[in-house]
Amino acid sequence: MSTLYNVLRRPLITEKGMGVKEIENTLVFEVQLHATKTEVKQAVETLFKVKVVGVRTSVVEGKERRRGKFTGYRPDWKKAYVRLQQGEKMPEYLDSM
Repeated sequence: MSTLYNVLRRPLITEKGMGVKEIENTLVFEVQLHATKTEVKQAVETLFKVKVVGVRTSVVEGKERRRGKFTGYRPDWKKAYVRLQQGEKMPEYLDSM
């Protein structure tokens, strides 16, 4: 059983993520690789005190990286798009910018 803070690793602050946040009322997070949609939904609802309509997830494969003649791969990671209910106040985790 994972804790809420282990399920949600960090918010993804990118241009695409900010556009989705403003237009579609959706938050984007990097989540634990083995987290389910239900765990992500419960974590967001508990931590931010909002209602979640749906969760979409995708596994991003690690890229190949080279150091001279040696090659390796970055680890795979999971991304979650969390859609909030209409009228919910968006949590502001980007106030400092």
